[in-house]
Amino acid sequence: MITGELKNRIDGLWDVFAAGGLVNPLDVIEQVTYLMFIHDLDDTDNLRAKEAVMLGLPHKSIFADKVKVGDREIDGNQLKWSVFHDFPAGKMYSTVQEWVFPFIKNLHDDKDSAYSKYMDDAIFKIPTPLLLDKIVTILDDIYAQMAQIKDSDIRGDVYEYLLSKIAQSGLNGQFRTPRHIIRMMVEMMDPKADEIICDPACGTSGFLVAAGDYLKEKRKEEIFFNRQKKAHYMNGMFYGYDMDRTMLRIGAMNMMTHGVDNPYIEYRDSLSDQNPDKEKYSLILANPPFKGSLDYDTVSADLLKVCKTKKTELLFLALMLRMLKVGGRCAVIVPDGVLFGSSTAHKAIRKEIIDGNRLEAVISMPSGVFKPYAGVSTAVLVFTKTGHGGTDKVWFYDMKADGFSLDDKRTAIKENDIPDIVARFHNLAGEESRERTEQSFFVPKQEIVDNEYDLSINKYKKTEYVAEEYPSTTEILAELNELEMAITAGLAELEEML
Repeated sequence: MITGELKNRIDGLWDVFAAGGLVNPLDVIEQVTYLMFIHDLDDTDNLRAKEAVMLGLPHKSIFADKVKVGDREIDGNQLKWSVFHDFPAGKMYSTVQEWVFPFIKNLHDDKDSAYSKYMDDAIFKIPTPLLLDKIVTILDDIYAQMAQIKDSDIRGDVYEYLLSKIAQSGLNGQFRTPRHIIRMMVEMMDPKADEIICDPACGTSGFLVAAGDYLKEKRKEEIFFNRQKKAHYMNGMFYGYDMDRTMLRIGAMNMMTHGVDNPYIEYRDSLSDQNPDKEKYSLILANPPFKGSLDYDTVSADLLKVCKTKKTELLFLALMLRMLKVGGRCAVIVPDGVLFGSSTAHKAIRKEIIDGNRLEAVISMPSGVFKPYAGVSTAVLVFTKTGHGGTDKVWFYDMKADGFSLDDKRTAIKENDIPDIVARFHNLAGEESRERTEQSFFVPKQEIVDNEYDLSINKYKKTEYVAEEYPSTTEILAELNELEMAITAGLAELEEML
């Protein structure tokens, strides 16, 4: 969580962009992203040089040679952040615009790398030398602040805080899934070192970043001390798709910022025939859009066979079943309507998940979880693709608090069910004896089938009524008489005083 002086610095950076005429939050984050990348290139190059000296190995700096742009050449050393940030505003601007930007766009020859895809259509939009000078100065301050904070994830936290500005703007309906909800879903799924993880509506890659961070935290030695597993983590584990190119660039940078060298972040309409993926992924984590309505002719025909609908929230569930390998798992956020909707399509997708595969859990979340951006009630579905059934009972949990107030302010509070949800999910054997009056419980599959595959928790939860005892009418009248006499006596005393 970004707080104090660092938060103020980032907010100040935002104000500088606004004063300079750049007010679109996606444009701001893009430009900051590019500059952070340029800064990090310098830092990384210096670090590798030091490591090479310590190990006695040769090292060639990426800034060592003359850099050629068009017909002109420049000393590569001048392209380093640590050099050009001391230039006068005019010279700094021309250096970054004419040299640094073309240099980083052509840094990698591999046009299929995530880096090249991400930078290919990058545009330098900072309009004036003075604005660039102010931005570079503030970024230097932000990096200095980060260096003082002894937290390995501070770099990612800063980027996450920048991304939160998209949510605050409400631009194009974009808003992030709350980070603690993402973390809860990742912890429930407990990713392994050999996973192939996908988010078919990835946005800024929040789920993929959280999964990567979890693996670094829980399986560090297994992955990073094994050349093959590390290569898989860096190049073949993470896949994300979206239809917004700007969000894709930011999502790709978010992954690289968090230490994944080559994520597969691609432009794709996941619900169309453009998406050929079948039985490819071992884990899907997602919060797909659930207010959309599509034309039938834009949707892949095999999804419509599962449930003929125009609703994106139902089509994405059908898509996830198709994309998962047999044995693959999914944790996905859905609006409450998916749980109890009575249309043929609603029932068809629930039936497919329950009868054709294995539904494991339904986590009902309060409506305030997505405030202030949306007030819709949601739930997390956890299921495994089997292709031949396997649901015998479903675990339900009624989340009442997520650690934040459920109003628009979303201030931190003590009440938080998330640690309990994760702990109980990983010990489902201990849930067998729980009553329907408790916060979590099992429901047999047959009971769900008998209720037309309804998955709303209120259908199965029992309310315990406690009898309230009240005083008898005689006692209440006696008390009233005593009060009346006391009032009369008090009034008499007041009259005597007058």
